[in-house]
Amino acid sequence: MAEVSAEARIEAPAEKVWAQLVDWSAHGEWNTTHTGFPKGGPQTLAVGGTFQENLKLMGFPAEVEWTIAELEPARVLTIRGKGPMAVDLATRYTLTPDGTATTVRIDGEFTGAAVSLMAGKLKDSATAALNESLRKLGGLVA
Repeated sequence: MAEVSAEARIEAPAEKVWAQLVDWSAHGEWNTTHTGFPKGGPQTLAVGGTFQENLKLMGFPAEVEWTIAELEPARVLTIRGKGPMAVDLATRYTLTPDGTATTVRIDGEFTGAAVSLMAGKLKDSATAALNESLRKLGGLVA
C-alpha cells in the first residue's frame, strides 16, 4: 500500500474552492494527473455515483472507474476507484474553512500487488502531483 497526502491554504472561501473542485469541465486545469473523462465527469454528485477518469501517474496512463463514497458539499469528497493491474485507489478531498481562506487537504491511497513493487516511487510521484495540483487549484480560485 502507498499513502500520500498534501495540504495547502487557499485564499478563498470553501464554497468557491468547492465549486472549482467539482467543475468537471475544468478539472484538467488544476489536477496534474487528470488526462480526461472518457464519458464526461459525474452526471450527478451523489454517494454511489460512478464515473471514469483517465489519469497519468509516473508516466503511465491508467483508466480508473471511480465511485463516490462520501460527500459533504463544500467540506468532503471521497472517491474510491478500480484501476489497471488490480490496483485500488482512494482519494479524499477535505476543505476546512479558515477565516476568509480554506485549508485543502488531499489524501490518496493505492493498494494492490502491483503497488508493492513500486510503492516508494509511487509515493514520491503522487505526492509531487498532489502538491502541484493544490498550487494550481489555489491559482484558479484565489
